[in-house]
Amino acid sequence: MAEQNVLSVDGLSKRYGERVLFEDLTFGIGRGQRVALVARNGTGKSTLMRALCDLEPADAGRVAFMGGVRWGFLRQEADLDPESTLLDTLYIGDNPAVIALRNYEKELERGAEGPKFQEASDAMDRTEAWNYEARAREILGKLNIHDLSRKVGTLSGGEKRRAALAAVLLEAPELLFLDEPTNHLDLDMIAWLEKRLSSTNSTIFMITHDRYFLENVCDRILELENYNLYSYKGNFSYYLEKRDERRNNAQASKDRAKKVMTRELAWMRSTPSARTGKSKSRIDRFYEIKKEASIRLQEDPMHISVIPERLGGKIVELHKISCAYGDRVLFEGITHHFKRGERIGIVGHNGSGKTSLLNMILGNQDPNSGKVVVGDTVVFGHYHQLGGNFSEEWKVIDAVREIADFIPLKGGAKLTAAQLLERFLFPKHMHYQYIKVLSGGERKRLHLLRVLMKNPNFLILDEPTNDLDIFTLAVLEEFLLSFTGCLLVVSHDRYFMDKIVEHVWAVGEKDSTGAHSKGIRDYPGNYTQYRLNRKEKLEAEALAISNAKKAVTISATVKGDYSERLSFKEKFEFEQLGPRIAELEKMRDKMSTELESCNVHEDLIRLGEDLGKVSEELDESEMRWLELSERA
Repeated sequence: MAEQNVLSVDGLSKRYGERVLFEDLTFGIGRGQRVALVARNGTGKSTLMRALCDLEPADAGRVAFMGGVRWGFLRQEADLDPESTLLDTLYIGDNPAVIALRNYEKELERGAEGPKFQEASDAMDRTEAWNYEARAREILGKLNIHDLSRKVGTLSGGEKRRAALAAVLLEAPELLFLDEPTNHLDLDMIAWLEKRLSSTNSTIFMITHDRYFLENVCDRILELENYNLYSYKGNFSYYLEKRDERRNNAQASKDRAKKVMTRELAWMRSTPSARTGKSKSRIDRFYEIKKEASIRLQEDPMHISVIPERLGGKIVELHKISCAYGDRVLFEGITHHFKRGERIGIVGHNGSGKTSLLNMILGNQDPNSGKVVVGDTVVFGHYHQLGGNFSEEWKVIDAVREIADFIPLKGGAKLTAAQLLERFLFPKHMHYQYIKVLSGGERKRLHLLRVLMKNPNFLILDEPTNDLDIFTLAVLEEFLLSFTGCLLVVSHDRYFMDKIVEHVWAVGEKDSTGAHSKGIRDYPGNYTQYRLNRKEKLEAEALAISNAKKAVTISATVKGDYSERLSFKEKFEFEQLGPRIAELEKMRDKMSTELESCNVHEDLIRLGEDLGKVSEELDESEMRWLELSERA
């Protein structure tokens, strides 16, 4: 018998005015499955997830949960009370442990006795609520949030997002809805979250653009394309393989339909007098074939080979630059002269100074010491996390044409604004849409387009993969692989970094003792090679520290036991111990003989006590003599 679905969706549809997001979606999610939804930006992924959680009404269809199932939702924008402390925020909800804690505290106030108090105590045991706060501190610590007394209103946007993630993980529901769970996490946090979700018993339905995350966590992928939903039982690699098979089959069907349509069209165009005798069924079949042949397959983007502005001999030079906020030094002494074609990825924990370093290179922030020299031919293109600066009343194509009408390609060709929009997955019908109707991911994509239309020769990309779908990322990667200028990237997308960069700068990196480096460590290779090199480096450092500690211990032992000379007092003591030991031995032997021949009870007790004292003094004297003799 098939296992009952934790979540069942039947005929779900949603549109905004004339725009259809999804239509007649039907699917189910079984217990324990880890499912990801992939689709192009603007096709309604987040809207679908909100509809499943009853936070936004669908136009039609039904959503049903298994009876009694608890679910939790991590949305893209954290919805937390700004006046609550972090700890208070974690004690909100219908988590069994939180309910048990509330009931227990209530019974404590009533006197901590009776059957209800016992029930409350049993519930604390059953839900493991006794260590709830410790678990909360552990999860928040992994997400680099340590002060639970802080008010939510004082947190940064990234910290709020991580606090919301901690809350939903701590709640441990049977069904988890996660909308872009890796956003605002650094690389170590992503690795921790990946490991945690891979080993959980919860059912997961997620939206994410992190392709390694899809590869390592998910066991089923749903793709929403052309209002149809396709299901692939496997991870990201399996999905890519089977999607290509499906598209190839669809293309072959389309080609066959076109050939048939050509013949049928000739037949349909035959003389009007003959048409009255045509078979109605054949006419109906013609229109079916026409529809099949005209299906627009969403092909992968064509390769784009641009010609950036020429770079001179001097590009960008960093001369011993440093950055500090008050007494806190983020980095110092950084020196580097950029060369043509360099492709550098920057990694580091949140707050390590990555964005400050980019701003110094761009001239938006002065270093605390040192200087940045920029060559005359450098044309910066800067993609930043906050998105583009354009009016919502503009149309999509106007936002691109404001920068340029075209960019030059190799071979003397040109790529117009409209053509570039299509390459970056803005079809023609979207070119004259107002920006205000675009989704968050579509706006980020438009911002990226405007950066590229400037035809820069030094690209600086600060978290370019956030909110971009995996299809747009594939386009961006192809573009960057053909880019011949300098490239500097800050990204938490491991797949993206592996594909694009050729060496990695680690800012504020910790050593094996947990101390932060104040400079930049340069690792050759991509992100995966950086992780392997870093692991080897940490292991070597830890081994060196361990060996150094052992050497110090041995040195101290040698010095204390053998090398330290005896003082004058100790020499005198050592000289006296020999005769004293001989005297004590004689006393012990004499008392032993007397004890064997004694018949008086009182004398036996006295001799036994005296023999014990002499024997104890003899043992101590012998040990002291051995210690002093080794040092002498």
